[in-house]
Amino acid sequence: MKALIVTASIVLSALLLCVAWLAFFPGDAGGPVISVAVTPPPPKPPASPQPKAPAPSIDLPPGFGISPARPQSNPGGAAGSQQQAVTPAQPGAQGQPQPVGVQTVAVPPPVAPPPGLPPPPESETASITLVDVPVAELVEESQYGPLPKVATDGRRPIDVYARPSKYAVKAADAPPRIAVLINGMGMSDGATAEAIKGLPAPISVAYGAYGRNLQDWVEKARQEGHEVLLQIPLEPLDYPTNDPGPHTLLTTLPPEENLKRLQWLMSRFTGYVGITNLMGAKFEPTQASFVPVLEEVKARGLLFVDDGSVKDSAGGQIASSIGLDFATADVQIDAVPSPDDINKALARLEAVAKEKGSAIGIASAKPETIKQLSQWAGQLQGKNIILIPVSAAIRSQRQS
Repeated sequence: MKALIVTASIVLSALLLCVAWLAFFPGDAGGPVISVAVTPPPPKPPASPQPKAPAPSIDLPPGFGISPARPQSNPGGAAGSQQQAVTPAQPGAQGQPQPVGVQTVAVPPPVAPPPGLPPPPESETASITLVDVPVAELVEESQYGPLPKVATDGRRPIDVYARPSKYAVKAADAPPRIAVLINGMGMSDGATAEAIKGLPAPISVAYGAYGRNLQDWVEKARQEGHEVLLQIPLEPLDYPTNDPGPHTLLTTLPPEENLKRLQWLMSRFTGYVGITNLMGAKFEPTQASFVPVLEEVKARGLLFVDDGSVKDSAGGQIASSIGLDFATADVQIDAVPSPDDINKALARLEAVAKEKGSAIGIASAKPETIKQLSQWAGQLQGKNIILIPVSAAIRSQRQS
C-alpha cells in the first residue's frame, strides 16, 4: 500500500510538470488560438474649456487683415514656428488629398495716382491723310501758273490744306502747345528728304520758290502729314549786296510790280496754307510796300508767319487792321547753330509756351538741326507739351 501511494504521487507530479511545460512552451504555432478579451479603460471625462488667451497685437500694413485663427500643429515643439492647420483625413479616405486650412489676407485696393498730376497729353502725331493737291476749286490759273484762291463756297487754302488739329480752336484747359516751322526746304534734295522723314508730322515745312521739282516735294511732305508754306524773298537792309534771289519784293518798286513778283512766287507750286518771309529787314518796316502784299495774302485765303528776324516789322499791326491770320515766331531755334545754343533756344520755346499757352519756333532745314529737333520732339509728351502745326497755333492765337 505504501508503495502504491508513492507511485501515484510520482505520476501526479509528472503530469503537473507536463501541464506546466505546455502552458509556458506551447511548441508548434499550428496549435489552437486562444482569444483574450481586454476590457477598455473607462473614457476620461471631457476637459472643461479653458478661456482663450487674448490674440497678440500685430502691426499690419494698411489694408491687410488676418482671418480668424484655426488650430495649428507645431511638430517637434519648435518654439515660435507657425504651421498651417491641417484637417485630419476621414476614415476610409486614404489616398484622397487632405483639405488644408489656409490663412487669408485682404487684397489691398489698386493704388491711385498721386493727386495734382495732369493726365498725359493727347498726342497729335498720329498718322493723318491730308487731301490730295491741288484742289481744283482753290486754284486760279494765271499767266504765271496756278495761284491759290478762295473757293466760291468760301473755303480757303488755310482751311483745306492745313493739317487738322483739335487745338486750332482755343481751349482754356489745353496743355502748353508748340508749333515749329522748318524754312529752306527744297534747296537740297538730301536735306529735304531727311526733314520730311525725320521730323514728327505736326511740324510744318516751308519751301522756297527756287528749288527743283517743288510740287513733287510738296506732295511727299503732305503724304507724311506735314502741312506746307511758301517762303518768299523780301528786301534786306544791304540789298543788292545781300540778294535773296530773283523776284525779291523791293521797297523801290511800285505796289503793282511787287504784286506781279508775288504772284510769280505763289505760282511755283500748290497746296500751301500760307506765306513766310525770307529776310525783309528793309521791306517789312515799310508799310507802303508791305500793306498791299499782306492784303493779297488775305484775299487768297492764306496765313502769314513772320520768322521774327525783323524786330521793327509792321506786319503785326497791318495784319490786325485787315483781319489776316498772322503770327510772329517767338524763337529762332538755330539762329546760332551750335547744339548748346539750340538746346537753350528750345528751352526758351518751352517756357514761352507754358507762359502764353502756345509758342512758335522757326528753324532751318540743316541736317544737324533736324536731328536735334527730332530728339527734342520725342521728349515733349513727357513734359505735358503738345506739338501742333503752325496753322493751328496761328488760328488759336487769333481767337485770343
